[in-house]
Amino acid sequence: MRIGQGTDVHAFAPKEAGREMKLACLSWPGENGLAGHSDADVVAHAICDAILTAAGLGDLGKNFGVDQPEWAGASGKALIEESVRRVSAAGYRVVNVSVQLIGNRPKIGPRREEAQEALTLALGAPVMLSATTTDGLGFTGRGEGLAALAVALLN
Repeated sequence: MRIGQGTDVHAFAPKEAGREMKLACLSWPGENGLAGHSDADVVAHAICDAILTAAGLGDLGKNFGVDQPEWAGASGKALIEESVRRVSAAGYRVVNVSVQLIGNRPKIGPRREEAQEALTLALGAPVMLSATTTDGLGFTGRGEGLAALAVALLN
């Protein structure tokens, strides 16, 4: 058994950029998107970081960094699926993942089950999603961006 921890952080894109919010492998109409090399899905990225790290394959930047133009604009789903492929090729299987979103919006509660289903489908293993705010503290509390933390179990 191996445990991996992943973290991802992205700032909100300028509103005039018109970037669509992608989060937990879902689109969030009406929400301002996050800035990033790919779709900036912090939940998906934290999951990738956790499973890649648990398998000893490095982090998200090593595997899908800005120096790899083929991953520009990639969806969180595509990154999860490729991470699982790499983890499997290294001889590991994802058992489950727990991930927590940190930020004021969007509100996860109304779409939690839908998000967990989308993430579970992409990962091929159960994903549990929680969310919290920082009570107005820090960049997430000021509404400048989002963060996510994930823990993965592999065998």
